[in-house]
Amino acid sequence: MFSRSNILKLSLFATGLSGIVAEYILATLATYFLGNSVFQWTMVLSVMLFSMGLGSRISKQIETRLLERFILIEFTLSILVSFSALAAYVVAAHFAYTSLVIYGFSVIIGALIGMEIPLVIRLNDEFEELKVNVSNVMEKDYYGSLLGGVFFVFFGLPYLGLTYTPFLLGTVNFVVAILLLFSLKSTLKPNWKKRLYGTTLAVAIIIGAGAFFAKPIILFGEQTRYKDKVIYTDQSQYQNLVVTQYKGNYWFYINGNQQLSTLDEWMYHEPLVHPAMKLHANPENVLILGGGDGCAAREVLKYESVQHIKLVDLDPKVTELAKTHPIFTELNENALENEKVEVLNGDAYTYLEATQEYFDVIVIDFPDPKSIELGRLYSYEFYRMCYKQLRPNGVIVVQSGSPYYATKAFACIEKTIAAAGFQTIPIHNQVLTLGQWGWTIGAKSIPKDTLKPLLRQMTFDGMETRWINNDAMSHITSFGKSLVKLDTAKIEVNRIHNPVLSAYYRQGNWQFY
Repeated sequence: MFSRSNILKLSLFATGLSGIVAEYILATLATYFLGNSVFQWTMVLSVMLFSMGLGSRISKQIETRLLERFILIEFTLSILVSFSALAAYVVAAHFAYTSLVIYGFSVIIGALIGMEIPLVIRLNDEFEELKVNVSNVMEKDYYGSLLGGVFFVFFGLPYLGLTYTPFLLGTVNFVVAILLLFSLKSTLKPNWKKRLYGTTLAVAIIIGAGAFFAKPIILFGEQTRYKDKVIYTDQSQYQNLVVTQYKGNYWFYINGNQQLSTLDEWMYHEPLVHPAMKLHANPENVLILGGGDGCAAREVLKYESVQHIKLVDLDPKVTELAKTHPIFTELNENALENEKVEVLNGDAYTYLEATQEYFDVIVIDFPDPKSIELGRLYSYEFYRMCYKQLRPNGVIVVQSGSPYYATKAFACIEKTIAAAGFQTIPIHNQVLTLGQWGWTIGAKSIPKDTLKPLLRQMTFDGMETRWINNDAMSHITSFGKSLVKLDTAKIEVNRIHNPVLSAYYRQGNWQFY
Protein backbone atom coordinates (compact mmCIF):
# COMPACT_ATOMS: atom_id res chain seq x y z
CA MET A 1 0.00 0.00 0.00
CA PHE A 2 1.37 3.41 -0.99
CA SER A 3 1.93 5.88 1.80
CA ARG A 4 0.48 9.36 1.51
CA SER A 5 3.96 10.71 0.81
CA ASN A 6 4.55 8.23 -2.03
CA ILE A 7 1.16 9.02 -3.57
CA LEU A 8 1.98 12.72 -3.56
CA LYS A 9 5.35 12.11 -5.21
CA LEU A 10 3.78 9.76 -7.74
CA SER A 11 1.36 12.54 -8.64
CA LEU A 12 4.32 14.87 -9.28
CA PHE A 13 5.93 12.23 -11.51
CA ALA A 14 2.71 12.04 -13.55
CA THR A 15 2.41 15.82 -13.59
CA GLY A 16 5.97 16.16 -14.86
CA LEU A 17 5.18 13.68 -17.62
CA SER A 18 1.94 15.31 -18.72
CA GLY A 19 3.27 18.84 -18.25
CA ILE A 20 6.25 18.45 -20.54
CA VAL A 21 4.14 16.73 -23.21
CA ALA A 22 1.59 19.55 -22.96
CA GLU A 23 4.43 21.98 -23.73
CA TYR A 24 5.48 19.89 -26.73
CA ILE A 25 1.91 19.66 -28.01
CA LEU A 26 1.45 23.42 -27.84
CA ALA A 27 4.84 24.05 -29.47
CA THR A 28 3.96 21.63 -32.28
CA LEU A 29 0.59 23.34 -32.77
CA ALA A 30 2.30 26.74 -32.85
CA THR A 31 4.72 25.52 -35.51
CA TYR A 32 1.92 24.02 -37.57
CA PHE A 33 -0.40 27.04 -37.45
CA LEU A 34 2.09 29.91 -37.10
CA GLY A 35 5.30 28.61 -38.74
CA ASN A 36 8.97 29.24 -37.82
CA SER A 37 9.50 26.21 -35.60
CA VAL A 38 12.62 27.44 -33.79
CA PHE A 39 10.87 30.65 -32.76
CA GLN A 40 7.64 28.89 -31.73
CA TRP A 41 9.30 26.12 -29.74
CA THR A 42 11.56 28.61 -28.00
CA MET A 43 8.74 30.98 -27.12
CA VAL A 44 6.17 28.36 -26.08
CA LEU A 45 8.58 26.61 -23.74
CA SER A 46 9.86 29.94 -22.39
CA VAL A 47 6.34 31.23 -21.80
CA MET A 48 5.36 28.02 -20.01
CA LEU A 49 8.44 28.08 -17.77
CA PHE A 50 7.77 31.73 -16.96
CA SER A 51 4.15 30.87 -16.19
CA MET A 52 5.29 28.07 -13.89
CA GLY A 53 7.15 30.74 -11.96
CA LEU A 54 3.96 32.79 -11.78
CA GLY A 55 2.07 29.72 -10.57
CA SER A 56 4.64 29.12 -7.85
CA ARG A 57 4.19 32.69 -6.69
CA ILE A 58 0.39 32.42 -6.74
CA SER A 59 0.55 29.23 -4.65
CA LYS A 60 1.65 31.36 -1.67
CA GLN A 61 -1.90 32.66 -1.47
CA ILE A 62 -3.30 29.16 -0.85
CA GLU A 63 -3.21 28.67 2.91
CA THR A 64 -5.88 26.04 3.65
CA ARG A 65 -7.28 22.80 2.20
CA LEU A 66 -4.11 22.21 0.20
CA LEU A 67 -4.98 18.66 -0.82
CA GLU A 68 -8.47 19.57 -2.04
CA ARG A 69 -7.13 22.45 -4.07
CA PHE A 70 -4.35 20.30 -5.49
CA ILE A 71 -6.97 17.79 -6.69
CA LEU A 72 -9.00 20.60 -8.26
CA ILE A 73 -5.90 21.84 -10.07
CA GLU A 74 -5.36 18.31 -11.44
CA PHE A 75 -8.96 18.20 -12.68
CA THR A 76 -8.54 21.60 -14.33
CA LEU A 77 -5.29 20.54 -15.97
CA SER A 78 -6.88 17.35 -17.26
CA ILE A 79 -9.52 19.39 -19.13
CA LEU A 80 -7.16 22.08 -20.42
CA VAL A 81 -4.53 19.63 -21.66
CA SER A 82 -7.17 17.41 -23.28
CA PHE A 83 -8.76 20.24 -25.23
CA SER A 84 -5.65 22.26 -26.15
CA ALA A 85 -5.40 20.88 -29.71
CA LEU A 86 -9.15 20.97 -30.30
CA ALA A 87 -9.31 24.60 -29.22
CA ALA A 88 -6.46 25.54 -31.59
CA TYR A 89 -8.13 23.80 -34.55
CA VAL A 90 -11.57 25.29 -33.84
CA VAL A 91 -10.22 28.82 -33.47
CA ALA A 92 -8.01 28.46 -36.56
CA ALA A 93 -11.09 27.39 -38.51
CA HIS A 94 -13.18 30.45 -37.65
CA PHE A 95 -10.99 33.24 -36.26
CA ALA A 96 -7.60 34.86 -36.71
CA TYR A 97 -6.53 34.48 -33.08
CA THR A 98 -4.83 31.09 -33.10
CA SER A 99 -1.67 32.50 -31.52
CA LEU A 100 -3.66 33.94 -28.61
CA VAL A 101 -5.27 30.57 -27.95
CA ILE A 102 -2.02 28.61 -28.11
CA TYR A 103 -0.06 31.04 -25.96
CA GLY A 104 -3.06 31.50 -23.66
CA PHE A 105 -3.13 27.77 -23.00
CA SER A 106 0.65 27.90 -22.47
CA VAL A 107 0.25 30.53 -19.76
CA ILE A 108 -2.65 28.87 -17.93
CA ILE A 109 -1.27 25.31 -18.08
CA GLY A 110 2.18 26.54 -17.06
CA ALA A 111 0.74 28.48 -14.12
CA LEU A 112 -1.25 25.47 -12.88
CA ILE A 113 1.79 23.20 -13.11
CA GLY A 114 3.81 25.83 -11.25
CA MET A 115 1.24 25.87 -8.45
CA GLU A 116 1.37 22.10 -8.01
CA ILE A 117 5.04 21.68 -7.14
CA PRO A 118 5.10 23.97 -4.06
CA LEU A 119 1.74 22.58 -2.95
CA VAL A 120 3.09 19.02 -2.96
CA ILE A 121 6.21 20.15 -1.10
CA ARG A 122 4.01 21.69 1.59
CA LEU A 123 1.71 18.65 1.75
CA ASN A 124 4.70 16.36 2.06
CA ASP A 125 6.38 18.53 4.67
CA GLU A 126 5.07 16.50 7.60
CA PHE A 127 6.60 13.27 6.27
CA GLU A 128 10.14 14.32 5.33
CA GLU A 129 12.66 16.91 6.41
CA LEU A 130 13.02 19.90 4.10
CA LYS A 131 16.14 18.91 2.16
CA VAL A 132 14.85 15.40 1.50
CA ASN A 133 11.34 16.63 0.75
CA VAL A 134 12.41 19.20 -1.86
CA SER A 135 14.91 16.80 -3.43
CA ASN A 136 12.41 13.95 -3.74
CA VAL A 137 9.59 16.10 -5.10
CA MET A 138 11.73 17.80 -7.74
CA GLU A 139 13.38 14.49 -8.65
CA LYS A 140 10.04 12.84 -9.41
CA ASP A 141 8.90 15.82 -11.47
CA TYR A 142 12.07 15.80 -13.58
CA TYR A 143 11.99 12.02 -14.06
CA GLY A 144 8.42 12.35 -15.27
CA SER A 145 9.56 15.01 -17.76
CA LEU A 146 12.10 12.60 -19.28
CA LEU A 147 9.50 9.88 -19.69
CA GLY A 148 7.12 12.44 -21.18
CA GLY A 149 9.65 13.45 -23.81
CA VAL A 150 10.32 9.84 -24.76
CA PHE A 151 6.59 9.14 -24.93
CA PHE A 152 5.90 12.17 -27.14
CA VAL A 153 8.66 11.44 -29.65
CA PHE A 154 8.34 7.67 -29.95
CA PHE A 155 4.66 7.01 -29.31
CA GLY A 156 2.40 10.02 -28.85
CA LEU A 157 3.00 12.02 -32.01
CA PRO A 158 3.73 9.09 -34.40
CA TYR A 159 0.76 6.93 -33.33
CA LEU A 160 -1.83 9.09 -31.57
CA GLY A 161 -1.07 12.37 -33.34
CA LEU A 162 -2.39 15.72 -32.20
CA THR A 163 -5.90 14.28 -32.08
CA TYR A 164 -5.59 11.85 -29.19
CA THR A 165 -2.24 12.55 -27.49
CA PRO A 166 -3.73 15.54 -25.56
CA PHE A 167 -6.62 13.38 -24.32
CA LEU A 168 -4.27 10.66 -23.13
CA LEU A 169 -2.26 13.28 -21.26
CA GLY A 170 -5.41 14.81 -19.80
CA THR A 171 -6.43 11.35 -18.63
CA VAL A 172 -3.10 11.02 -16.80
CA ASN A 173 -3.92 14.15 -14.79
CA PHE A 174 -7.45 12.87 -14.24
CA VAL A 175 -6.22 9.50 -12.95
CA VAL A 176 -3.80 11.25 -10.59
CA ALA A 177 -6.67 13.32 -9.20
CA ILE A 178 -8.82 10.21 -8.68
CA LEU A 179 -5.92 8.35 -7.04
CA LEU A 180 -5.40 11.19 -4.61
CA LEU A 181 -9.11 11.57 -3.97
CA PHE A 182 -9.85 7.96 -3.12
CA SER A 183 -6.55 7.17 -1.41
CA LEU A 184 -6.68 10.16 0.88
CA LYS A 185 -10.45 10.58 1.23
CA SER A 186 -10.23 9.98 4.97
CA THR A 187 -8.52 13.34 5.34
CA LEU A 188 -11.22 15.22 3.41
CA LYS A 189 -14.20 16.95 4.95
CA PRO A 190 -17.63 15.54 3.92
CA ASN A 191 -18.69 18.65 2.02
CA TRP A 192 -15.44 18.62 0.04
CA LYS A 193 -15.87 14.93 -0.73
CA LYS A 194 -19.27 15.58 -2.32
CA ARG A 195 -17.90 18.45 -4.39
CA LEU A 196 -14.93 16.44 -5.58
CA TYR A 197 -17.02 13.35 -6.37
CA GLY A 198 -19.33 15.50 -8.46
CA THR A 199 -16.36 17.12 -10.17
CA THR A 200 -14.91 13.69 -10.94
CA LEU A 201 -18.05 12.64 -12.77
CA ALA A 202 -18.31 15.92 -14.68
CA VAL A 203 -14.65 15.85 -15.78
CA ALA A 204 -14.96 12.21 -16.88
CA ILE A 205 -17.97 13.07 -19.05
CA ILE A 206 -16.25 16.13 -20.55
CA ILE A 207 -13.03 14.29 -21.42
CA GLY A 208 -14.91 11.27 -22.74
CA ALA A 209 -17.12 13.40 -24.97
CA GLY A 210 -14.15 15.39 -26.19
CA ALA A 211 -12.20 12.25 -27.11
CA PHE A 212 -15.25 10.82 -28.90
CA PHE A 213 -15.80 13.91 -31.05
CA ALA A 214 -12.11 14.90 -31.39
CA LYS A 215 -11.44 13.38 -34.81
CA PRO A 216 -14.43 14.92 -36.66
CA ILE A 217 -13.78 18.28 -35.00
CA ILE A 218 -10.12 18.29 -36.04
CA LEU A 219 -11.04 17.09 -39.54
CA PHE A 220 -13.49 19.99 -39.73
CA GLY A 221 -10.76 22.36 -38.59
CA GLU A 222 -8.39 20.96 -41.20
CA GLN A 223 -11.03 21.30 -43.90
CA THR A 224 -11.54 24.99 -43.22
CA ARG A 225 -7.82 25.59 -43.77
CA TYR A 226 -8.06 24.34 -47.34
CA LYS A 227 -10.32 25.55 -50.11
CA ASP A 228 -10.75 22.03 -51.54
CA LYS A 229 -12.11 18.83 -50.05
CA VAL A 230 -9.71 17.11 -47.63
CA ILE A 231 -9.57 13.42 -48.53
CA TYR A 232 -6.53 12.37 -46.49
CA THR A 233 -4.85 13.69 -43.36
CA ASP A 234 -2.21 12.21 -41.10
CA GLN A 235 0.29 13.39 -38.51
CA SER A 236 3.73 11.82 -38.73
CA GLN A 237 6.52 12.10 -36.23
CA TYR A 238 7.80 15.09 -38.18
CA GLN A 239 4.93 16.87 -39.91
CA ASN A 240 1.26 17.09 -40.82
CA LEU A 241 0.26 15.55 -44.17
CA VAL A 242 -2.89 16.53 -46.07
CA VAL A 243 -4.26 15.63 -49.51
CA THR A 244 -7.15 17.62 -51.02
CA GLN A 245 -9.24 17.07 -54.13
CA TYR A 246 -10.92 19.38 -56.63
CA LYS A 247 -12.50 18.28 -59.93
CA GLY A 248 -10.33 15.21 -60.40
CA ASN A 249 -7.06 16.84 -59.37
CA TYR A 250 -5.23 16.48 -56.08
CA TRP A 251 -3.04 18.71 -53.93
CA PHE A 252 -0.48 17.47 -51.42
CA TYR A 253 0.38 19.66 -48.42
CA ILE A 254 2.95 19.33 -45.66
CA ASN A 255 2.33 21.52 -42.61
CA GLY A 256 -0.12 23.54 -44.68
CA ASN A 257 2.38 24.24 -47.47
CA GLN A 258 1.69 22.91 -50.97
CA GLN A 259 4.20 20.32 -52.14
CA LEU A 260 2.63 19.40 -55.46
CA SER A 261 -0.58 19.28 -57.47
CA THR A 262 -1.54 16.63 -59.99
CA LEU A 263 -2.72 19.54 -62.14
CA ASP A 264 0.81 20.68 -62.97
CA GLU A 265 3.48 18.80 -60.98
CA TRP A 266 5.41 17.98 -64.18
CA MET A 267 6.01 21.71 -64.68
CA TYR A 268 7.99 21.49 -61.44
CA HIS A 269 9.60 18.05 -61.61
CA GLU A 270 10.70 18.14 -65.25
CA PRO A 271 12.82 21.31 -64.82
CA LEU A 272 14.07 19.93 -61.50
CA VAL A 273 15.42 16.73 -63.03
CA HIS A 274 16.09 16.85 -66.78
CA PRO A 275 18.47 19.83 -67.23
CA ALA A 276 20.80 18.45 -64.56
CA MET A 277 20.59 14.88 -65.83
CA LYS A 278 21.34 15.93 -69.41
CA LEU A 279 24.35 17.98 -68.36
CA HIS A 280 25.99 14.68 -67.39
CA ALA A 281 27.13 12.58 -70.33
CA ASN A 282 26.30 9.22 -68.73
CA PRO A 283 24.49 9.40 -65.37
CA GLU A 284 24.50 5.96 -63.74
CA ASN A 285 24.29 6.53 -59.99
CA VAL A 286 21.83 9.21 -58.83
CA LEU A 287 21.06 10.49 -55.33
CA ILE A 288 17.71 12.13 -54.58
CA LEU A 289 17.53 14.00 -51.28
CA GLY A 290 13.93 14.68 -50.30
CA GLY A 291 11.45 13.97 -53.08
CA GLY A 292 9.57 11.41 -51.01
CA ASP A 293 6.52 11.73 -53.29
CA GLY A 294 8.44 9.75 -55.94
CA CYS A 295 7.93 12.18 -58.83
CA ALA A 296 11.60 13.12 -59.15
CA ALA A 297 12.51 9.41 -59.16
CA ARG A 298 9.94 8.87 -61.93
CA GLU A 299 11.74 11.41 -64.12
CA VAL A 300 15.23 10.06 -63.35
CA LEU A 301 14.10 6.56 -64.34
CA LYS A 302 13.54 7.82 -67.90
CA TYR A 303 17.32 7.67 -68.46
CA GLU A 304 18.43 4.24 -69.63
CA SER A 305 21.98 4.82 -68.40
CA VAL A 306 20.77 5.04 -64.77
CA GLN A 307 21.61 1.90 -62.84
CA HIS A 308 20.82 2.90 -59.28
CA ILE A 309 18.84 5.63 -57.56
CA LYS A 310 19.09 6.20 -53.83
CA LEU A 311 16.29 8.32 -52.38
CA VAL A 312 16.79 9.72 -48.87
CA ASP A 313 13.69 11.25 -47.30
CA LEU A 314 13.25 12.00 -43.61
CA ASP A 315 9.64 10.93 -43.17
CA PRO A 316 8.69 7.25 -43.64
CA LYS A 317 5.01 8.21 -43.77
CA VAL A 318 5.64 10.28 -46.91
CA THR A 319 7.50 7.52 -48.75
CA GLU A 320 4.94 4.95 -47.60
CA LEU A 321 2.19 7.19 -48.95
CA ALA A 322 4.07 7.42 -52.25
CA LYS A 323 4.45 3.64 -52.40
CA THR A 324 0.92 2.61 -51.43
CA HIS A 325 -1.69 5.35 -51.94
CA PRO A 326 -3.33 5.00 -55.38
CA ILE A 327 -3.17 8.75 -56.05
CA PHE A 328 0.59 8.73 -55.61
CA THR A 329 1.36 5.38 -57.21
CA GLU A 330 -0.47 6.51 -60.34
CA LEU A 331 1.28 9.89 -60.23
CA ASN A 332 4.81 8.57 -59.74
CA GLU A 333 4.20 5.46 -61.87
CA ASN A 334 5.24 3.21 -58.95
CA ALA A 335 8.73 4.70 -59.13
CA LEU A 336 9.60 3.88 -55.53
CA GLU A 337 8.91 0.19 -56.15
CA ASN A 338 11.24 0.09 -59.15
CA GLU A 339 14.16 -2.30 -58.69
CA LYS A 340 16.61 0.49 -59.48
CA VAL A 341 15.31 2.65 -56.61
CA GLU A 342 16.47 2.26 -53.01
CA VAL A 343 14.53 4.26 -50.41
CA LEU A 344 16.20 5.25 -47.17
CA ASN A 345 14.34 7.14 -44.44
CA GLY A 346 16.63 9.41 -42.48
CA ASP A 347 18.22 12.83 -42.22
CA ALA A 348 19.96 13.84 -45.44
CA TYR A 349 22.72 15.73 -43.65
CA THR A 350 23.55 12.72 -41.46
CA TYR A 351 23.43 10.45 -44.49
CA LEU A 352 25.95 12.54 -46.42
CA GLU A 353 28.26 12.64 -43.41
CA ALA A 354 28.31 8.84 -43.25
CA THR A 355 28.03 7.62 -46.85
CA GLN A 356 30.94 6.18 -48.79
CA GLU A 357 29.01 6.19 -52.08
CA TYR A 358 29.75 8.47 -55.01
CA PHE A 359 27.18 9.82 -57.44
CA ASP A 360 26.94 11.29 -60.91
CA VAL A 361 23.93 13.51 -60.20
CA ILE A 362 22.41 14.73 -56.91
CA VAL A 363 18.82 15.99 -57.04
CA ILE A 364 17.82 17.99 -53.95
CA ASP A 365 14.11 18.55 -53.41
CA PHE A 366 13.63 19.90 -49.88
CA PRO A 367 10.88 22.17 -48.55
CA ASP A 368 11.58 25.90 -48.66
CA PRO A 369 14.13 27.08 -46.05
CA LYS A 370 11.60 28.76 -43.79
CA SER A 371 13.39 27.81 -40.57
CA ILE A 372 16.92 27.50 -39.25
CA GLU A 373 16.77 23.70 -39.11
CA LEU A 374 15.74 23.52 -42.78
CA GLY A 375 18.42 26.10 -43.58
CA ARG A 376 21.00 23.53 -42.41
CA LEU A 377 20.12 21.54 -45.55
CA TYR A 378 20.87 24.61 -47.67
CA SER A 379 24.19 25.41 -46.00
CA TYR A 380 27.71 25.73 -47.34
CA GLU A 381 28.71 22.74 -45.22
CA PHE A 382 25.94 20.62 -46.73
CA TYR A 383 26.86 21.55 -50.31
CA ARG A 384 30.52 20.82 -49.60
CA MET A 385 29.55 17.28 -48.61
CA CYS A 386 27.54 17.02 -51.83
CA TYR A 387 30.58 18.21 -53.78
CA LYS A 388 32.78 15.55 -52.21
CA GLN A 389 30.30 12.75 -52.97
CA LEU A 390 29.96 13.71 -56.63
CA ARG A 391 32.23 12.17 -59.23
CA PRO A 392 34.52 14.53 -61.24
CA ASN A 393 31.85 15.31 -63.87
CA GLY A 394 29.07 15.43 -61.30
CA VAL A 395 26.05 17.74 -61.36
CA ILE A 396 23.81 18.96 -58.57
CA VAL A 397 20.37 20.59 -58.78
CA VAL A 398 18.67 22.26 -55.81
CA GLN A 399 15.06 23.32 -55.30
CA SER A 400 15.63 27.01 -54.56
CA GLY A 401 12.21 28.53 -53.94
CA SER A 402 10.87 31.42 -55.94
CA PRO A 403 13.21 33.93 -57.63
CA TYR A 404 10.42 36.54 -57.40
CA TYR A 405 8.66 35.87 -54.11
CA ALA A 406 11.88 35.08 -52.20
CA THR A 407 14.48 36.96 -54.21
CA LYS A 408 17.16 37.28 -51.51
CA ALA A 409 16.79 33.63 -50.47
CA PHE A 410 17.03 32.49 -54.10
CA ALA A 411 20.23 34.51 -54.60
CA CYS A 412 21.63 33.25 -51.29
CA ILE A 413 21.15 29.61 -52.31
CA GLU A 414 23.01 30.10 -55.59
CA LYS A 415 25.79 32.01 -53.86
CA THR A 416 26.14 29.29 -51.22
CA ILE A 417 26.31 26.51 -53.84
CA ALA A 418 28.95 28.49 -55.75
CA ALA A 419 30.96 29.02 -52.56
CA ALA A 420 31.01 25.23 -52.11
CA GLY A 421 32.95 24.91 -55.39
CA PHE A 422 30.26 24.50 -58.06
CA GLN A 423 29.86 26.41 -61.30
CA THR A 424 26.25 27.56 -61.01
CA ILE A 425 23.31 28.69 -63.10
CA PRO A 426 19.78 29.48 -61.88
CA ILE A 427 16.68 28.36 -63.78
CA HIS A 428 12.97 28.99 -63.25
CA ASN A 429 9.51 28.14 -64.50
CA GLN A 430 5.92 29.27 -64.06
CA VAL A 431 4.19 26.45 -62.19
CA LEU A 432 0.45 27.08 -62.40
CA THR A 433 -0.42 26.29 -58.78
CA LEU A 434 2.79 27.64 -57.25
CA GLY A 435 3.70 30.67 -59.34
CA GLN A 436 7.25 31.43 -60.43
CA TRP A 437 9.54 28.78 -59.00
CA GLY A 438 13.24 28.19 -59.37
CA TRP A 439 16.15 25.79 -59.08
CA THR A 440 19.92 26.11 -59.03
CA ILE A 441 22.16 23.83 -61.07
CA GLY A 442 25.78 23.32 -60.04
CA ALA A 443 28.46 21.55 -62.07
CA LYS A 444 31.89 20.37 -60.90
CA SER A 445 33.74 20.48 -64.21
CA ILE A 446 31.66 22.48 -66.72
CA PRO A 447 32.82 26.12 -67.08
CA LYS A 448 30.22 28.61 -65.89
CA ASP A 449 30.11 30.55 -69.16
CA THR A 450 29.19 27.40 -71.10
CA LEU A 451 26.32 26.25 -68.85
CA LYS A 452 23.64 28.42 -70.42
CA PRO A 453 24.56 27.55 -74.05
CA LEU A 454 24.63 23.85 -73.14
CA LEU A 455 21.22 24.04 -71.51
CA ARG A 456 19.71 25.90 -74.46
CA GLN A 457 21.02 23.31 -76.91
CA MET A 458 19.35 20.42 -75.12
CA THR A 459 16.81 18.32 -76.99
CA PHE A 460 14.39 15.75 -75.63
CA ASP A 461 13.75 13.65 -78.74
CA GLY A 462 12.82 10.10 -77.86
CA MET A 463 12.02 10.98 -74.23
CA GLU A 464 8.47 11.13 -72.95
CA THR A 465 7.91 14.50 -71.28
CA ARG A 466 4.74 16.50 -70.69
CA TRP A 467 6.16 20.02 -70.85
CA ILE A 468 9.89 20.40 -71.22
CA ASN A 469 11.41 20.63 -74.70
CA ASN A 470 14.13 22.60 -76.48
CA ASP A 471 12.07 25.82 -76.56
CA ALA A 472 11.41 25.47 -72.85
CA MET A 473 15.16 25.49 -72.17
CA SER A 474 15.43 29.02 -73.55
CA HIS A 475 12.52 30.05 -71.33
CA ILE A 476 13.76 28.57 -68.05
CA THR A 477 17.27 30.04 -68.42
CA SER A 478 15.99 33.58 -69.08
CA PHE A 479 15.21 36.05 -66.29
CA GLY A 480 13.63 39.46 -66.46
CA LYS A 481 14.38 42.29 -64.08
CA SER A 482 14.00 41.61 -60.38
CA LEU A 483 10.96 42.91 -58.49
CA VAL A 484 13.32 44.47 -55.98
CA LYS A 485 16.71 46.13 -56.25
CA LEU A 486 19.20 43.56 -55.07
CA ASP A 487 22.89 44.00 -54.47
CA THR A 488 24.05 40.39 -54.59
CA ALA A 489 27.44 41.43 -53.20
CA LYS A 490 25.69 42.06 -49.89
CA ILE A 491 24.03 38.63 -49.85
CA GLU A 492 25.88 36.38 -47.41
CA VAL A 493 26.67 32.70 -47.82
CA ASN A 494 24.41 30.54 -45.66
CA ARG A 495 26.53 28.66 -43.13
CA ILE A 496 25.61 26.54 -40.12
CA HIS A 497 27.23 29.04 -37.77
CA ASN A 498 25.68 31.96 -39.68
CA PRO A 499 22.19 30.81 -40.77
CA VAL A 500 21.09 33.83 -42.79
CA LEU A 501 18.90 32.01 -45.31
CA SER A 502 15.72 31.69 -43.25
CA ALA A 503 15.82 35.44 -42.53
CA TYR A 504 16.24 36.20 -46.24
CA TYR A 505 13.29 33.92 -46.96
CA ARG A 506 11.03 35.75 -44.49
CA GLN A 507 12.07 39.06 -46.08
CA GLY A 508 10.59 37.94 -49.41
CA ASN A 509 7.98 39.60 -51.56
CA TRP A 510 5.23 37.37 -50.22
CA GLN A 511 2.65 40.12 -50.56
CA PHE A 512 2.64 39.30 -54.30
CA TYR A 513 2.02 35.58 -53.77
